[in-house]
Amino acid sequence: MLDNKGAFYIFIRYIFLALIAFNGLYLFYLIFTPLTVYPVFFILKLLASNVSLSETTVIINLVNIELVQACIAGAAYYFLLVLNFTTPLSIEKRIRSLSFLIFSFLVLNIIRIVVFSLLAVNNFSLFNITHKLFWYLGSTILVVAIWFASAYLFKIKSVPVYSDFREIYESINLRKKRPSKVRKR
Repeated sequence: MLDNKGAFYIFIRYIFLALIAFNGLYLFYLIFTPLTVYPVFFILKLLASNVSLSETTVIINLVNIELVQACIAGAAYYFLLVLNFTTPLSIEKRIRSLSFLIFSFLVLNIIRIVVFSLLAVNNFSLFNITHKLFWYLGSTILVVAIWFASAYLFKIKSVPVYSDFREIYESINLRKKRPSKVRKR
């Protein structure tokens, strides 16, 4: 049965997510743009010649590769945060899982950008369709796969959102079924 402390903890988790949502993802892009752009630049500098950087555009042999917000994928980080915070977890498990989610996505996203940059510079004939396919479908699959990997590694048995609402529902039903105390006068 859900006690007041448990109910308060659920409330705080969902309020936190709502407050982050009002921010318009600005915070995610503020943090993850430099964490994505600079490693991509440094890796490409090791793999190709004549590489330079201008703000969020990597230039390789006069080919401009602009790392737009969709490349940084702030919404994906937010979705991973939502999955983590809408799942009942201990604080220690939440921190470990969230660290894994963010670090894994960051590393895989950097690898993805480096690979597609090299494909673009080398005039890969199917670049446009591959890029769009990965953008629309691959990114979603990647986020879901990272979440399932986290659930497996950290032995997370709860289901995001559903487990919280099931616990609330069961708690309400248990309170209704308890006989009320009738006062004798």
